[in-house]
Amino acid sequence: MSLHAELSARNAHFERGDGVAEIGFAHGGQTMVAHLYQRDPCRVLFPRSAPHDPLTAVLLMTSGGFAGGDRVRVNVQVGANAMALVTTQAAEKFYRSLGPVARFELAADVASGGRLEWVPQEAILFDGAAVRRQARFSVGGAGQLLASEILVFGRLARGESFRRGSLLDRWSIRRDGRLIWTDALKLAGDLPAIFADPAALAGAEALGTAVYVGSRAAELVALAREATAEADCRAGSTLVNGLLLTRFLGDAVAVRQAVVRFLGIMRHAALGLPPALPKVCYN
Repeated sequence: MSLHAELSARNAHFERGDGVAEIGFAHGGQTMVAHLYQRDPCRVLFPRSAPHDPLTAVLLMTSGGFAGGDRVRVNVQVGANAMALVTTQAAEKFYRSLGPVARFELAADVASGGRLEWVPQEAILFDGAAVRRQARFSVGGAGQLLASEILVFGRLARGESFRRGSLLDRWSIRRDGRLIWTDALKLAGDLPAIFADPAALAGAEALGTAVYVGSRAAELVALAREATAEADCRAGSTLVNGLLLTRFLGDAVAVRQAVVRFLGIMRHAALGLPPALPKVCYN
């Protein structure tokens, strides 16, 4: 695109997406959907769950991805004794922006005795994307949370890397109302230097994060470290304020494979679920 065309595009009026998805799960003999609200471009599907897997909700965007200025808000509520898995139909695509920021906001509350798996597929940052992501979780009493995220820095299959643009990715987790973990990743400015710096991303194509909140977090640290030791990327686990935190950094394919394998191990050990994610996840 020529400079004149790009400046004209910056001043043009574009339609912006403002999607909302709200899902409430309750237990009445079995887990059921107690509340559902969706607004374009968000849609929620409920595929048939395999035996012994929780009720599954699949989020999709009819627009195909995030353009600059788009905003999506997702709210998940898991009631006492309910068990649910929420994933996405495909990788989230954040396209090159002409200036406005694309925003994704998640708020998830897990009541005491409830269990939630938040396991979306990758978020792919196109070169030139401007992205703000925020995930806020609240877990009560005997509730349990297994959550993950994979950030892929560029359309790697096209030979493209995330070398221009910005990212602000924030997480916060509260347990019984008390903040136990908060984290923020900011990428802006000279991105090639940040990616090349051995003290920063050290040439990584992707970054994966997995967290587990529950009463068994401390006893599962050894298992988590065994799992990360077998990953074909840099990985490690630690315990922070009773939260089990695991990171994966390196080649995009290796990070994806390591995260999927890790989640299978952890959901089986912590939640008593089958030792592999449902086929709808990371297909």
